[in-house]
Amino acid sequence: MSITAERKQALITEYATKAGDTGSPEVQVAILTERILNLTEHMKTHKQDFASRRGLLMMVGQRRRLLDYLKRTEAQRYTKLIERLGLRK
Repeated sequence: MSITAERKQALITEYATKAGDTGSPEVQVAILTERILNLTEHMKTHKQDFASRRGLLMMVGQRRRLLDYLKRTEAQRYTKLIERLGLRK
């Protein structure tokens, strides 16, 4: 269900804005997106897992808040990020 350390490190290096960057909105959104995709697959087979559903909804909300922040502060970075991740809106 969770992502492996290697996959997380690959996401960090791919979306980092500078060397050693782990906390930028781009990296956080990329990691959340990966976790959301994994949990969505889990929910397809375990439809009544309500605890995981709550966690999924919380992650989606956190990603939405980060994307709203990025859109509000730097719209160009926002549009570039949603294109790279293949997100709607």
